[in-house]
Amino acid sequence: MPAFLFWFFAILMLAFGAAVVVNRNPVASALSLVVSFLGLAALFMSLDAYFIGIIQILVYAGAVMVLFLFIIMLLDLRAEKLRKINWPASAGGIAVALALAVQICYVVGNFRFARHPFPPLARSTIDDVHNVGSLLFENYNLPFQIIGVLVLVATIGVVVLSKRELK
Repeated sequence: MPAFLFWFFAILMLAFGAAVVVNRNPVASALSLVVSFLGLAALFMSLDAYFIGIIQILVYAGAVMVLFLFIIMLLDLRAEKLRKINWPASAGGIAVALALAVQICYVVGNFRFARHPFPPLARSTIDDVHNVGSLLFENYNLPFQIIGVLVLVATIGVVVLSKRELK
């Protein structure tokens, strides 16, 4: 992966991670978290960890975020009301963040191996996705099916419990 793509996805992930915290609307915050997860998946794929990148998209950006959005809609959360900013707490948080950034730069600057590029990894001849799929569907097929049925029953239960009655 070219360096500019790495920096693009890293900055995208950090910017939308900050948007998760800054947004007052819970739906906008959850959608910012999805984009942050997608940036992280792209970084995993740039490291040739394709399986982890795909699992990141399927599990976190897919299933977990659908669950978060479902809970947000179920609880009917509204945007947080504007309130005064606590300046001493904000200044303290910024000071701690800057101190952490200075310490990270100091450690990386004095770390001898950080100055040299990492040698490329040898290509693996083992297909990890095939091995995980074979293990999951051959050795653990019954537990996998039971978990699928439990998730389906839990989803139906939540929909039934959250159904509003007409007056």
